[in-house]
Amino acid sequence: MKRLRCFYLLFSSIFLCLQGPVFAQSTQIDHKWWKEAVVYQLYPRSFKDSNGDGIGDLKGIISKLDYLQSLGITAIWLNPVYASPNDDNGYDISDYRAIMKEFGTMADFDALLKGMHQRGIKLVMDLVVNHSSDEHEWFKQSRSARNSPYRDYYHWWPAEKGKPNYRYSLFDVNHDAWMYDSTTNAYYLHYFSRKQPDLNWENPKLRQEIYDIMRFWFDKGIDGFRLDAFTFVAKDITFPPFPKGYEKNFMPYYSMQPHLHDYLKEMYKEVFSKYDVLSVAEGAGNTPQDAHDLVDADRQELNMAYPFEWVDIPKPEGYSLVHLKAVISKWDSIFAQKGWLSVFLANHDNARMVSRFADERPQFRNLSSKMLNTLVLTLRGTPYCYYGDELGMVNIRFDNIADYNDVALRNEYAYLKKNGGDLKKWMEDMKFSNRDNGRTPFQWDNSAQAGFSTGVPWLKVNPNYPQLNAAQQEKDPNSNLNYFRKLIRLRKKEPTLVYGAYAQVDAQNPDVFAYTRTLNGRKILVLLNFRSKSVQVKHGEALKNAQLLISNYASPSRKNTLKPLEASVFLLK
Repeated sequence: MKRLRCFYLLFSSIFLCLQGPVFAQSTQIDHKWWKEAVVYQLYPRSFKDSNGDGIGDLKGIISKLDYLQSLGITAIWLNPVYASPNDDNGYDISDYRAIMKEFGTMADFDALLKGMHQRGIKLVMDLVVNHSSDEHEWFKQSRSARNSPYRDYYHWWPAEKGKPNYRYSLFDVNHDAWMYDSTTNAYYLHYFSRKQPDLNWENPKLRQEIYDIMRFWFDKGIDGFRLDAFTFVAKDITFPPFPKGYEKNFMPYYSMQPHLHDYLKEMYKEVFSKYDVLSVAEGAGNTPQDAHDLVDADRQELNMAYPFEWVDIPKPEGYSLVHLKAVISKWDSIFAQKGWLSVFLANHDNARMVSRFADERPQFRNLSSKMLNTLVLTLRGTPYCYYGDELGMVNIRFDNIADYNDVALRNEYAYLKKNGGDLKKWMEDMKFSNRDNGRTPFQWDNSAQAGFSTGVPWLKVNPNYPQLNAAQQEKDPNSNLNYFRKLIRLRKKEPTLVYGAYAQVDAQNPDVFAYTRTLNGRKILVLLNFRSKSVQVKHGEALKNAQLLISNYASPSRKNTLKPLEASVFLLK
């Protein structure tokens, strides 16, 4: 019977290949909850403060669970809430099994998880294990003596061997990833800040510690992990010299180094294979092959890629839409047959999507927000929507360095000041690109501090909150918020928008992003005008008898002209 079934499956596969792509057959859709999820990334410090200390917390999130459920989202990616001295807003963890005091208690976490699951919302947590905090007990023990059993939990270089070969640090004030520590006359490695020493994944004891931590949280009932900076964990621990100037393009030297796949396969075997969970690493490697090797199901590593290439395209001076379309289309083609992709335009390490990809001016802000959310929620792959983007929140654009909290920005400012950099131009660029623009408190209403806190917020509230807030948008059926809800309902109702084949239309159009999604003969056309003016398209004839599914205009165009920043989705007949 088993051999007969194998023969049947083989014959069926051959037959389906002759008929066309496997995903074109509804019986062959590989349904997974994490493929059909709509993920909402929630930055806990900035969402809702329950006790007036100016810092968002777990009880604040609990108080807004009904709001989150009303959006229609099905999963939340929660940025780190573990115990931390907060050098990098929780990405420097001092205890992986405890909750940061500012956020609450483990009992609060348990209540949050229960409340989410009661509302049909899954929880994905950040797992930060390229590095820990220097205040973690492992590191305290590691630096205490060279013969400490925890010494090899981190990367140390004895000073008597001379200074180690240069390694670039993304956050260090001197760009130097080696920090001298006099306690044992040695240097430790930190790719990020000095308070974030890199963990040594070459040590099997360290890896088992990490797997135990993962099981601790999965046994609590969480539904997945996003692995922060994980493509950096594998390192050549002989630390050979790198070419001079490599830091200008350091990814090939830091990402996807030997043994990374060995670690992931071991992690899958030890942990992921035991649970029905979402697993995604920050980044997708250096090449399309890297991306496939990370997420192809038959390799048993991760189940979703998270590429940054298109998110990094916008610059203060502008960007080419043709290039953006080409990059998004390239990534879709990479996963057309195997593997799965994350789709996003914003996260905690980027400024607001409306400010970067479209037109943040008040007269165009709402149209821009709706258009960009349409893109995220109609592409193939799991959409990741960033908190506040459902409202169309935009950059705050700080003028003063003192207003920024970001450790990377503050240290880079000091570096440029010390080395004679153009601080004026750099500060202007930061108004466009710095990640604190995307971390300002959620704008709940028009009361003091936008209803986020009764105290002084850890980061200033955007002064546009009286005009842009959730309470005001709840009342308006045509608001960004209610359009966002409609988009999610449409995606849930249309399997074509989840599993359908993607094909770009009019690729060289410099103003319009147009594409189709097709499944089982059902074809949907998405038209997105990225310009704040009317533009020409080539789809007028096809739209005459098409069924409108959603639009950010009450009367969308059905001819060869799209209105400013128009987003319209049609079912073709």
